[in-house]
Amino acid sequence: MVNRPKAVGTAAETAVVRVARAHGFPAADRLTLTGSHDRGDVALYPGVVVEVKGGEQARSASDGDVERWLAETEREREHARAAVAFLVVQRRGVGAPNAGRWHAYWRFGWLADLHGYPATPATYRSVVRLSLADALDHLRAAGFGDPTDA
Repeated sequence: MVNRPKAVGTAAETAVVRVARAHGFPAADRLTLTGSHDRGDVALYPGVVVEVKGGEQARSASDGDVERWLAETEREREHARAAVAFLVVQRRGVGAPNAGRWHAYWRFGWLADLHGYPATPATYRSVVRLSLADALDHLRAAGFGDPTDA
């Protein structure tokens, strides 16, 4: 019998992989669990990992949940020795077929670093929310992934 929370996570991660592959990241794939040294849920491209939250907990996430998950995302980026990481959270009313519209959260500093702009300590911790599709566009603009026709 499959563990329900694990099945929910797997479904969310699979939806993110599907969107990533369609948006210029053909090698995107789910990562295996590695216990206390988890490296994120999805590898998009060499040096890029994603933490994914799905199910009811994600759909009803509070600001505090997002803050905790961003801290987890940063730890996992370090474990993966990745240059870039961000958090994807499933939205209420937006199912897996439309996962490109799910929320992608970044620290302002992570996004500034991605594009080569310095972030000050005062702005580094600010949270930025994009759609997953827009986050993938930012990654491609910064040189990650493959070009797309879009």
